[in-house]
Amino acid sequence: MNDLPLWVTIPSTLLLVLSGTMTLIGSAGLLRFRRFYSRMHAVTLGNTMGAGCVVLTSVLVASTLAHRPVVHELLIIMFLVIVSPVTAILLMQAALRRDARRPVRED
Repeated sequence: MNDLPLWVTIPSTLLLVLSGTMTLIGSAGLLRFRRFYSRMHAVTLGNTMGAGCVVLTSVLVASTLAHRPVVHELLIIMFLVIVSPVTAILLMQAALRRDARRPVRED
């Protein structure tokens, strides 16, 4: 059985707790915010930061277990940093076009 040293276990645990917290806060934005645009912002930030912390934990643990630097997982972070905001922008542009076609309602 591979046991992780304490100097890896503590930062890994903290990163995973931080990841869960960020993702939970981003998900809470779906309930709290009323407008689509605000909801997209909260979810995008929670997704990117939460997944980034998980991947950093994975790099740390894999590097320790392999006894060499394992950095190919950083490509996942780069992919998320690029794709998540682009996806949010495309969804927001689609919502802007949808809102431009709708008649204005006065509540």
